[in-house]
Amino acid sequence: MTRAQLTDEEWKFIGPYLPIGRYGPYPERLRQQFEGVIWRFKTGGQWREMPAEFGAWPTVHNRFRQWRDAGVFEALLEGLIAQAAERGEVDLSLVSVDSTTARAHHDAAGMHLDDDVLSALEKAAVEEEKARQKGACQKDKPGRPPATTPSGRNGAASGGGADSG
Repeated sequence: MTRAQLTDEEWKFIGPYLPIGRYGPYPERLRQQFEGVIWRFKTGGQWREMPAEFGAWPTVHNRFRQWRDAGVFEALLEGLIAQAAERGEVDLSLVSVDSTTARAHHDAAGMHLDDDVLSALEKAAVEEEKARQKGACQKDKPGRPPATTPSGRNGAASGGGADSG
């Protein structure tokens, strides 16, 4: 059986966090669907690959999205932390903050900018790139040819060099 079963004690803790609508699933199907979500993230498999014992994959996926949107997983995490704190099992010396920044294009993040703001940002980026290139050129010593890149070409624009041809 490939099922990532929860113990009854674990389910007793998790169950109250899962919302049940007027026409929602029966409680035993909730557990089955929650275990399907656990299977999905534990194995890294696709939703479509989910074993049928967890229910129809589109149903489990929709239930996961509803729980995500309702903040169920955040509430579960906070509940687990609170329960561990009651037992004195929270060690804040293990808490760390990651200050890594991952930059993405504004379209990738769903950010919408006015055209004038976008053009100002693009202009600033171009000026920054020019300044960076100017700084790189000043590092070359006078009278020496510019350093070549690993491809054997220099950093100059293609076209009218004396040895092009």
